[in-house]
Amino acid sequence: MHPILRGFEHRNFRLFFIGQTLTMIGTWMQYIAISWLMYRLTNSAFMLGMTGFALQIPILLVSPFAGVWVDRYDRRKLLLLTQTLALAQALLLGALTFAGLIQVWHILAISLFLGTVNAFANPSRGTFLLEMVESKANLPNAIALNSLIMNSARFVGPTIAGGVLAFAGEAWCFMLNALSYLALIVALLMMRVKAAAPHAAHEHWLEELKQGFRYAFGFLPSRRLLLLVAAVSMTTSPYQHMMPIFAGEVFGGDSRTLGLLISGAGLGAFAGTAYLAGRTSLQGLSRIIIAASFSAGLGLMLFSQSRLLWLSLLLMLPIGFGLIVTATSTNTILQTIADEDKRGRVVAIYGMCFLGAAPIGNFVAGSVASHFGAPLTLLVFGALCTLAALVFALRLQSWRAAIRPVYRRMGLVK
Repeated sequence: MHPILRGFEHRNFRLFFIGQTLTMIGTWMQYIAISWLMYRLTNSAFMLGMTGFALQIPILLVSPFAGVWVDRYDRRKLLLLTQTLALAQALLLGALTFAGLIQVWHILAISLFLGTVNAFANPSRGTFLLEMVESKANLPNAIALNSLIMNSARFVGPTIAGGVLAFAGEAWCFMLNALSYLALIVALLMMRVKAAAPHAAHEHWLEELKQGFRYAFGFLPSRRLLLLVAAVSMTTSPYQHMMPIFAGEVFGGDSRTLGLLISGAGLGAFAGTAYLAGRTSLQGLSRIIIAASFSAGLGLMLFSQSRLLWLSLLLMLPIGFGLIVTATSTNTILQTIADEDKRGRVVAIYGMCFLGAAPIGNFVAGSVASHFGAPLTLLVFGALCTLAALVFALRLQSWRAAIRPVYRRMGLVK
């Protein structure tokens, strides 16, 4: 089997791949529809930022606590519970929109609920990958393929959403998302997996939480990676919630223009994760992380100043590529070197830094854009991302010196 597909050797992962792909397409349809709905109701850049803030702030605040429970309990059962709750929120959102009762506070409250669900779902899914592929050797490939799912859906979902929004409205996007959750639920129920034994809860959950932070931030290589991915996420993620402004005001388009712009970033992310899935070694990932971080920052700066739709679509490619390659490469390194009994907490803390930093960026970007405009806001944020990449690059030698003994102990380098 081709190296890029070696995760498919495992039946459980094949089921997961199919179910998760369909579910993520629906999820991205909802993300686009909810941004468009909020913009239609409020015509406010600040409220677009608040929507992203409500969706992602629970990941910043709740993920570390969720990681403790993921290390304690059956991860497949946790995933089944979170997907069922996510299905319920999509049904409620669709019903309110169909009935014409949807209000701004409904959107914010439901986004906050879904963000809380995702705070438990993300570390459950991340740690469950090892149980599906049953081998650390195939774990980097499984992580890359999982990211490939996210980003193929990020390309397909917005494109479908743009058409559905134009011809049927937001409510149908929400209902189709609810239907898509059934795909992953069925896949999880069909799996035959030997669950990893959760570690015994000998200590209070708060002490285990502290241990997770000490473990993740007490080691120089993981600390610097987590800080870099937080900086890249905080500065580049707001582009998604600014896109309705560019689609409607800068390019004079509609929901289909919005779908194309978001899909452009998704295509770049898809290419990045396909590249990572074909890699068979951790060696060289630090250089890739630096290049990807620069790609995201510089791409965002150039996009912010473009007034040509075709050029802006092309510039979305390096933004999507850089953001996801930075995040996926960081996740791969962290999960590979993590002790098994702390994996859930490490993945949760990674999620806190990657996904949880985004709402801070969304909130700040929404506030700044309401006073100075979206183009100038993204220009400044792109410059800050480039600066973060430069700082990491200048300290690369000490990072390598600190992580090499770990790689050598694991037999990853000689």
